[in-house]
Parts: sequence; structure tokens; C-alpha cells
Amino acid sequence: MTRRLIGQIHLWIGVALCAPLVALGLSGSLLVLEDQWAGLLDPDPAASRVAVAGEPRPVGEIPAAAQAAAPPGYAPAFYRTPAQEGGRASVRLTPKSRDRQGPGDAVRIDVDPVSLQVFADLPSIRVVGFIHRLHADFFLPDRQLVGWLGVAMVALGISGLVNWWPPRRRWRDGFTVRRGATGQALYRQLHGAAGIWSYLVFIAVSLSGVYLAFPQTVRAGIDLVLPARDLRAEVNGVKVAPLADATAMPVDEAIALARETVPGARVDLVGLASRPDQPLRVTLLRPGQERGAPAVTVLVDPWARRVVKALDPHDFSAGEGIVAWQHAIHSGIGAGSVWKVLVFASGFLPLLFSITGVSMWWLKRGRRKAAAARPRAAPDQLSPARRAAE
Repeated sequence: MTRRLIGQIHLWIGVALCAPLVALGLSGSLLVLEDQWAGLLDPDPAASRVAVAGEPRPVGEIPAAAQAAAPPGYAPAFYRTPAQEGGRASVRLTPKSRDRQGPGDAVRIDVDPVSLQVFADLPSIRVVGFIHRLHADFFLPDRQLVGWLGVAMVALGISGLVNWWPPRRRWRDGFTVRRGATGQALYRQLHGAAGIWSYLVFIAVSLSGVYLAFPQTVRAGIDLVLPARDLRAEVNGVKVAPLADATAMPVDEAIALARETVPGARVDLVGLASRPDQPLRVTLLRPGQERGAPAVTVLVDPWARRVVKALDPHDFSAGEGIVAWQHAIHSGIGAGSVWKVLVFASGFLPLLFSITGVSMWWLKRGRRKAAAARPRAAPDQLSPARRAAE
């Protein structure tokens, strides 16, 4: 009885939510390989992400160039270094008015770090931005819907495992698709085999998606088992005191100061101060570390010209490390090429599960209708013969 109830829950969650779950999965796969395809949309794909040869300009000039090309009322919030040597940097700008800030209000502008030429309206930026919004929040004011869709995926994964669990001595059948299988048997075997072989990746990506939508709730749950600081709140809570007779240090000097904390590190991201009481936030990658993995975050007081705080993943507790890895797990970056391919492939699972699951349900529904109609049709089929005999 319990297994049948779980099967019904699995069925109706899948049937009811198959369309948004498919959209979520496919958009996620596109974002995993964004660097591989996005530049092909631009008018000159060969040079879409290549900078002019020469010595890069100071970092501080790059956000300024982006702001000059941005809509009025926008200020640089984040500067990201080029993804590869000789590539373009990107700047994310947000409205200066806090009342206007929302998930869809940010503007991304790419900048050639050598010539300072800006690229504000490339097709690749527009398309990637559209896919990001679709995947992150379905164009809604917050991530509540996407978070609950992630919860639905976790529920489908757990209930699916219960449905798949084979009887004794038939374990092999649960991992394979029999040659020559057709109809409902083929759909059932594809559904089960794909689910069990991809189970760990599917659950990991789904759980990390729930964390990204509901970070405080999930972190509190992790904290019950593995105590962890709220690192996001700790970073956002750091304030600096502007000095009346002092000038804030340039961004390049702040970066140099931050890099002294991790010798040989390279800059990945710089969080620019939008208010005088905010520190500059510099994210550093150790030599050989892949972008996307948990990195060192250094907070610099631009007025006192000193490092206020440095958060190093090497010093994180087990709970803090789990939380820090959630974005890399979900996005497929920072954990090696094998994980990237697995996460990319997992985005197609909702489509496969929807096709096979809905097909099984439809065929079963058709058989039930036919079976229910047969007893009523039998008397009508005999009546002509009976009338002829009479």
C-alpha cells in the first residue's frame, strides 16, 4: 500500500510539473557549456571573446568604461577577469537606487581590457542573460518557484528510487534495457535504468539547486548536523569607516594588497563598493585552481588601506565546505571536466523522464479504458445473433 501511494505521488508530480522541469533542465545544460557556444551567436564569432593584443589597462579603468556605456543610474557592482588569457573582461552593473534592484535588473557589459572597447549588446549576452533568468527564477521577482521545483525534483528522485527497487535476485534487471523491448516495457526499463545510473548526479544537482534558492534554510539544516558559520552574512556584515581626510585606495592597489595574503594567486572576481562603508571584495584562485571552485575571499578597507578579513576554504569546517561547494556542484564548474559533462548530461534527464513517464501513464490509461469498455460492449456484440435466432 505504501509503495503504491509513493508511486502515485511520483506519477502526479512528474505529470503535473514535466514542462517546467524540462525547461529547468535544458536551460541548465546550456549554461554549463555557455563558454563553448555563446560566442558563436555574435556577428564575428572568431573574435567574439578575444581582446586586442597588448598590455591590459589598469583594472580600475575597466568598470569605468563599462559604466560610461551603461544606462543612466547604473553603477559597477562586480568585475570579472577574462576567462582565459587574451580574452575579454566582464562587468556587472546594478541600479544605484535600492528600490529598483531586482533579479532581472542587472546589466552585463564585456570590455576589452587592452583597448577598453565595450560590448554592451552582443547577441550572446542577451541570449545568455535570458537563459540565466529562465533557469534562476523563471522571470519572477524571486527564486521561490525554482526552489520548489528543485524540491519536486528531490521528491521525484526519492520516490523514483522506491519505485525502481527490484525484488530479490532481479537486481540486474533494474540496471539494463532488454534487447527487443517495446511499448510500455521499453519505456519502463529506460526510465528505471537512466534513473539509477544517473541517480547520484541527479540528486546532487537537485539538492544544490534547492540550496541556491533557499540558502538560509538549507544552511540551517546543515548546521544541525555539521556546525557551520553563515559565511555570506559574515561577509555582508563587514563595514568600513570612511575617513574624512583620506582618499579611497584605487582598485588595483586593493587587488595587490589582497594578493599578498595568497602568494601566486590570480584574481577571479572583484566586488566593487557601492557605498562608502563597504569594503572591496577580492576573490582569489590558487595556482591550478579551476574557476568556480570555492576560492579565497579577501575584504579590503579602501580607506585604512588594509585587509579586514580573509576567508580561506582551507580553514572551513566540514559544514562550511559543503555549503561552499554547492554552486560548483550545481553549475558543473570548478570540479573538473568529468563532473562538468555529467552535470550537462543531467539536464536532459527531465526530458527523458517526461517522455518515458508520460508515455507509460498514457498507455496504461488507454488499457484501463479499453478494459472498462469491454464488459459493456459484449451484450451489444451478441444481440444481433440472438435476434437472428429468434
